[in-house]
Amino acid sequence: MTTNAPAGLPFMKMHGLGNDFVVIDLRDGGAMPDAALVRRVGDRHFGIGFDQLATIQSDDRSDAKLTFFNADGSVSAACGNATRCIARFLLDESGAKALTLRSDHALLPVEDAGDGLTRVNMGPPVLDWRHIPLAADVDLLHLPIPGDPVATGMGNPHMTFLVDRIDAVNDFPAFGAAHEDHRLYPERTNVELAALIAPDTLRLRIWERGVGVTLASGSCSCAAVVAAARRGVTGRRVQVVLDGGRLDIDWRDDGVWMAGPTAHVCDGVLRPDWIAAPDDRP
Repeated sequence: MTTNAPAGLPFMKMHGLGNDFVVIDLRDGGAMPDAALVRRVGDRHFGIGFDQLATIQSDDRSDAKLTFFNADGSVSAACGNATRCIARFLLDESGAKALTLRSDHALLPVEDAGDGLTRVNMGPPVLDWRHIPLAADVDLLHLPIPGDPVATGMGNPHMTFLVDRIDAVNDFPAFGAAHEDHRLYPERTNVELAALIAPDTLRLRIWERGVGVTLASGSCSCAAVVAAARRGVTGRRVQVVLDGGRLDIDWRDDGVWMAGPTAHVCDGVLRPDWIAAPDDRP
């Protein structure tokens, strides 16, 4: 005689240009993962591994509500590539050409951009120091930090360094880690190096708060384009070349639109005995 084992927790693994995600669909119910479980799932050796974890929930104000977690268990109000990945999943599921999703930052229109690409409106950039947030009222275009970076909010905070060469910083991981916790950013910050490599083409390197160096980031790409356009380095339509591939950014009157490819890699189930097991690592 057999008995049915507990079902565990289903998940999807997705990525946008190597910026990878675990996605948990909670539209039929289920508890939001706590920070400890997020950190365990995010461990690339003891769990699954991801840059961000995202949940999908039913919502009476949009087609779905999205919540994002960084690998360290902290919550982020925005994650552009995860939004695009989930948008592609929901567009394919529904057969629709356009939907509206909601994050903790904004309502996000998404659409099929053709040729396998998915486009999302990340909303207008945040250009008020209190809402980025920063710790003081400073010049957002010229922060009082060596390297003359720009501050931008995209639902999460950003510090963008406009550099002559993408290899201008010898040890980018150490550079990113040091600036993530800068005292001017009370909620920490994402850090970008952005170099102009052709008219309206930026080469970007990314440090994401709570994660580290990543191959790509949608919100970081949007913030870098806003910073470059405001400083007069580029126009508002820019190709962004990242370690993992290319995104097309278009800063319009209604917000910053981002288009690029997505990949749904696999589906799986977190075993209930693994979820329940204590984390005994030192």
